[in-house]
Amino acid sequence: MPELKTVGKPARKKDAMNLLLGKPAFVSDVTPRDCLVVKILRSPHAHALIRSIDTTLAMKVPGMVAVYTYKDVPNHRYTNAGQTYPEPSPHDRLILDQRLRFVGDAVAILAGETEQAVAKALKLVKVDYEVLTPVLDPHTAKDNPILVHPEDNWESLCPVGADNKRNLCASETTSDGDVEAVLADCDIVIDHVWHTKPCQQAMMETFRTYTEIDPFGRLHVISSTQIVFHLRRILSIALGIPKSKIHVEKPRIGGGFGAKQTMVAEIYPAFVTWKTGRAARLVYTRQECQTAGSPRHEMELHVRLGANKDGKIRALDVYTLSNTGAYSEHGPTTVGLSGHKSIPLYTGGLEAFRFAYDVVYTNVQAAGAYRGYGATQGIFAVESAVNELAERLGVDPVALREQNMVREGMTMPAYYNEVANACALDRCMARCKELFDWDARFPVRDMGNGKVRAAGVAMAMQGSGISGVDVGSATIKLSDDGFYNLSIGAADMGTGCDTILAQMVAECMDCDLDNVAVSGADSDTSPYDSGSYASSTTYVTGKAVEQACEKLKNQLCTLAAEALGCQPEELEFTGKAVRRLDGTAEISLADLATRSMCSNTTAVQATATHSSPVSPPPFMVGMVEIELDKETGAVTVLDYKAVVDCGTPINPNLARVQTEGGIVQGIGMALFEDVHYTPEGKILEDSLMQYKIPTRLDMGHLQVEFESSYEPTGPFGAKSIGEIVINTPSPAIAHAVARASGVWVRELPITPEKVLMGMLEKAEG
Repeated sequence: MPELKTVGKPARKKDAMNLLLGKPAFVSDVTPRDCLVVKILRSPHAHALIRSIDTTLAMKVPGMVAVYTYKDVPNHRYTNAGQTYPEPSPHDRLILDQRLRFVGDAVAILAGETEQAVAKALKLVKVDYEVLTPVLDPHTAKDNPILVHPEDNWESLCPVGADNKRNLCASETTSDGDVEAVLADCDIVIDHVWHTKPCQQAMMETFRTYTEIDPFGRLHVISSTQIVFHLRRILSIALGIPKSKIHVEKPRIGGGFGAKQTMVAEIYPAFVTWKTGRAARLVYTRQECQTAGSPRHEMELHVRLGANKDGKIRALDVYTLSNTGAYSEHGPTTVGLSGHKSIPLYTGGLEAFRFAYDVVYTNVQAAGAYRGYGATQGIFAVESAVNELAERLGVDPVALREQNMVREGMTMPAYYNEVANACALDRCMARCKELFDWDARFPVRDMGNGKVRAAGVAMAMQGSGISGVDVGSATIKLSDDGFYNLSIGAADMGTGCDTILAQMVAECMDCDLDNVAVSGADSDTSPYDSGSYASSTTYVTGKAVEQACEKLKNQLCTLAAEALGCQPEELEFTGKAVRRLDGTAEISLADLATRSMCSNTTAVQATATHSSPVSPPPFMVGMVEIELDKETGAVTVLDYKAVVDCGTPINPNLARVQTEGGIVQGIGMALFEDVHYTPEGKILEDSLMQYKIPTRLDMGHLQVEFESSYEPTGPFGAKSIGEIVINTPSPAIAHAVARASGVWVRELPITPEKVLMGMLEKAEG
């Protein structure tokens, strides 16, 4: 492969300086202030029917414009999940419903001239509720006589095993080989249940949307969203209006992490604007984000792992119970990753596997998409089981993984029989072991002051887009003076995809990065893109960029041939010009751009659309050192080393920042982020005062390195990196805690109370 000039280099993000200087960038910065204020009246009950609702007093507040209830909205069921149509998630929502399904469910939409007017009116809407018994425990939800969705117009568009009469959002079993027979023949079987809570993305910019009617009578939506095209479709279904009447665009996004792959807030101001003809804005409070957002799915995973005394892992049986909450959202799709992205890690010696799951409806906040998307929960359980196996066998968990891990060239039956064409997992493990000084730091060390230090390890895989589904597109255009316009439908969430895709253009077109201007995520002007989720942008959209650049080069040669009086095949593209192969003549890009504007029939704009039949996994190894206070059970992360295989890192600086950020989120999930419900179904951690996310002071030392592989189906050999980076901290930290305390904590987060109580119980016998 020739030496790369721009790809693989640490270019600064295109929007870095403007963001650093606080220039207008986000929804609230770039939209007019003169608009209606929209707020939502929310249910105080986990399960209730509205007997009656009186808005008379609320409408008497000066400045109030409208109060809408379930009687005012269309009766079109839809799903909020931003996924390719037909959505796997059942259509189970209405804009407003007479049946309320969780504490925080929308009861009424209020719109007024000022914040104060709407806040006052919220207290004056009189609602008579018939309070019903809720289903709060996911263990009892399946086939419970109490139904979360008894309605007759509930609909499942895809065969995902959903049945609203059984409180089932999805259900499936896949297997290869005879799991029971192999487990029965194993010397050791690890058999435990692991539990993860509904973690919040806690992005700094809360959900927010501005809507207006444009000069052509269309609904114009400006929102902090990852999915402009899916959002247009969902709004169309919910409002019952044609997609042609809706225009969606996104400015910069102040953090998403998957939360904004769901239509959480957009429908409410859109409905107000469509009904009143007036511009409207809705900004969620942090409390609303915590109680009516789209957190990670709570999952319980029962793992049985069978192995021989020599360490060969022969069988894996994983059953996942996933709690989708009150609505389907991403329930049918997240759960699959809990098995399909954990079991294949041990393809090396696996003789049989089984993966089964049930996704159940309950009367709690609906779950959605969060970085890692189900793989995070599954890898916590499976990697913890492998670490427990290592302890039972008395062997080094690194050596155990080296004996059993998937390697390049292997077919992965538990990963849709895909082949690991590019897999540097073995080199990631070797390099991380060296960086961490594993042999010296793995033994438990008593520090002599009531504190103990220990180390833990985990490995992970993810995917690069959704195989056979995700579509990425790019349009590249030659403009005046010979610079390029790149138009994409993928949404930069701070991940730097605008910069990374521009780097690919600069590499393909042999120009400076500053010569590429990027515009993106506008449903009217961008080429179609599934959106920024499922780790698809670099891999799927990046390939479309590569292909579009090749098309444009051919078009430029065709245009230059007319100017130079020869055939296109006699020309070559040089980056700054198109010249004859014999060197006798050339025409600059600036002159070509000018020529294209007069008496021309050759386009200097190319669009390419790409979809991949495979989803090559990135791989990662993480090692952690913790210090445990034996008197309090408190755990402190001292050091975290990670090595990632994402194929060719397009921008190593941005890849490193992505990895560090994901590790921090993973540490938060492992140690701090907790959710409790009252017996009535109310979330207690409804602010960042109670819901603790880690700060820089909680992190200790982080070090990230990359082991490159070359993925033949990816742009410049690249795979994804966005999601895998969150997956190793939970199992690695749980492993280190077990080494230090002798207690395996199988429910996240690993709080001091759980560790201390476990140590006391162990001491008592």
